[in-house]
Amino acid sequence: MPHRRHPLALALHLGLSAAVLPCAVAAQTATGADASGEIAYLDTMVVTAQKREQQVSEVPIAISAYSGQFLQDYNVREFSDIGHLVPGLVVQEQSPNNPGFVIRGITSDSGEANVEPRVSVFQDGVSISKSRGSIVQPFDLERVEVLRGPQGTLFGRGAQIGAVHLIQNKAFNGTEAGFTVGAGNESSTLLTGYANTPLVEDKLYGRVAVYHEKRDGFVDNLSGGDLNGKDTQAIRASFRLDLRETDTLDLILNWQKDTPPGTAFRSGSIPTRTGSLDVLDRTADLNRGEALGLDRTVRGATLLGNFMLSSAWSLATITGWRDFDSAEEFDADGAQIYALEFAEIARGRQLSQELRFNYDGGGRFTGFAGASWFHENGSQRVPFRTDERSFITLPAVGLGIPPLLPDGTPNTMVDMLPIAPGVVVPLKPFHEEQYANFGETDAWEIFADGTFAATDRLNLTLGLRGTYEDVTAGYRADYFGVPSFLGLAGLGGSPDPTSPTNILFAPTDGRLSRSESFTSLVGRAVADYRFDDDHNGYVSVSRGRRPNVINVDAFSSEVIDDEVVWSYELGLKGAFAGAHLLYDLAVFHYDYSNFQTAVQDDDTLLFVPANGGNATANGAELSLLWRADRNLSAFFNYGYVDATFDDTDDDGNPQELAGNRFRLTSEHSASAGLDAGFELDNGARLYLRPSWNWRSQAYFEDDNTPGIEQAGYALYNLRAGVQFGDGRWDLSVYGSNLADKDYLIDAGNTGRLFGTPTFIQGTPRTYGVTLSGRF
Repeated sequence: MPHRRHPLALALHLGLSAAVLPCAVAAQTATGADASGEIAYLDTMVVTAQKREQQVSEVPIAISAYSGQFLQDYNVREFSDIGHLVPGLVVQEQSPNNPGFVIRGITSDSGEANVEPRVSVFQDGVSISKSRGSIVQPFDLERVEVLRGPQGTLFGRGAQIGAVHLIQNKAFNGTEAGFTVGAGNESSTLLTGYANTPLVEDKLYGRVAVYHEKRDGFVDNLSGGDLNGKDTQAIRASFRLDLRETDTLDLILNWQKDTPPGTAFRSGSIPTRTGSLDVLDRTADLNRGEALGLDRTVRGATLLGNFMLSSAWSLATITGWRDFDSAEEFDADGAQIYALEFAEIARGRQLSQELRFNYDGGGRFTGFAGASWFHENGSQRVPFRTDERSFITLPAVGLGIPPLLPDGTPNTMVDMLPIAPGVVVPLKPFHEEQYANFGETDAWEIFADGTFAATDRLNLTLGLRGTYEDVTAGYRADYFGVPSFLGLAGLGGSPDPTSPTNILFAPTDGRLSRSESFTSLVGRAVADYRFDDDHNGYVSVSRGRRPNVINVDAFSSEVIDDEVVWSYELGLKGAFAGAHLLYDLAVFHYDYSNFQTAVQDDDTLLFVPANGGNATANGAELSLLWRADRNLSAFFNYGYVDATFDDTDDDGNPQELAGNRFRLTSEHSASAGLDAGFELDNGARLYLRPSWNWRSQAYFEDDNTPGIEQAGYALYNLRAGVQFGDGRWDLSVYGSNLADKDYLIDAGNTGRLFGTPTFIQGTPRTYGVTLSGRF
């Protein structure tokens, strides 16, 4: 019980919205003078979203690309900060172990080993999508690409509704080094740096980058310690080998360790010892104190090869190995009672290989074709511990026993429970049980994607990807030999109800498993047209898929149908005012069938994947970037999405979630930023970079329960400083959430199953100072 979590003729429900081409461009703009002395502004970024280098303005996809320098300029240190910049993208981070990714209304946040994501996260072409290992520290990056819409043709089986691609800085034939040190409120400390150097002249080069950030938790835990902090250490080593002028090998080794304090799940119905029920007062009362928290290690090795086979053909290879181990202790009741004490121990191992042949003969046709193999083996084990005397006070148990005594301490006065006339059972002060799920996947894929220039202005693209999957899912629940009589009271599950064992998870005789194989086909068809040198547009139709899910529990097993989406999209990209103003507009319509959502299983009490029926999403995205000169630029992005469950299923039957909006989905979102510079007589340069982001109201659950939601809110941020020493030194101050806005990043969670929903606060005002140097 982890804490969580088609016809083209259909009229597109428009609205204006915004994707972030501009933000990336701002960081990559050329500011030097050309031969005439005129400053050249707003050169667009080169991206590889379509597996070849292209200007971002030429890519017929809704894509947002950000350079590593841009992320640094706007003090982007968290993965969730990227979500603040891209309309249509939300990155919800309860902890590094428990993120949620939302693109255009579709959430991908399951930590179960047998469930595939809807939104894929990639690191240099290698999928890192399993949620417990997908949050990595974004440091020393070349760029980030966020692709919205089904990307199965380009990125594989997990990219049903989008992909987030981190491209790390590689070693190169040159010498450079840099560092940043910083300090701020909540005792925060920052140290990051990099160094690049040739190891063998004109042959072998090496690069190393390190990252350290630590911050005390901003929630005071009245039971001891603090919560919602950060403690991350990471190191990356990369090597490049030039085999010949056109052939290279890149080896990238990553290691990251996260040991933050616990997450502040705050009960909305059980007060703290001070009597507070205000879930935003930045206190909590979680009884295990400093024993709460996360210990997670992520390791990875990637080998990239690029070889020219002829003047027209090249071969790209991507070999990836990755694993993660995490152990997180959390208090699901959100209060000082010892009732819902959970842990989550997750592991994942994967190995992948992709071979891709690229063709560009200088004619009208370009494209690629290839094959890939992916193997993954993972598990998620969830121990549960409770004091049964506190467990029976939970509202969902329905006995009406108050959880706290008048002095605010846990009520453990009831130690015997009548379950029938003349039958009384004892309650244990300590009970432990656990369940685990397992997933093993082997996937083989073949794919091809080609673009034909029908005219000098019109390009036609067709892509297909076929997949064969061999999947095994498993489940087990353990009984530790000391029975709980609460099972007899109907509060737990057991194949034999006369056998008192566990409270929540009916024990199994070892691991139960089921294996199945699946085949699928996804693809895209795109037409893009260049109206003139400054404006082009595209129309695309694509089919995305989320793989089938095999559910296994103590009583049965079932296969959940694969979730399929048909996407229809129109886009315009271009420039005005002599390329001083860039724009990017996209509108889309999604049709979902077999929408996979989470429902509570009556037998196990777990939230498990289920077929939620049909759903529809409509929306639009708009991005603007303006640059007056090298010292003044601005960006603005606005996003609109209307994503809801349909009224009826394919058979015309009413759907349980009919009309409900998708969870974690704001109907409107926007962001904006300004970069103003001021040249000083001594060669130094002052800069001021305010930014703003806003989201409208959002529900945290698909059932749209009132109160389990967040009203619209805005966050204001600022980075300002001075550059000196020919730009080699940078002294800055920063502030995030300057208005100190109180807001929630999640609500409901495991506690909701037992009648005590819990709430997680967003980060309050943070501020500090940094010093950077480059050599």
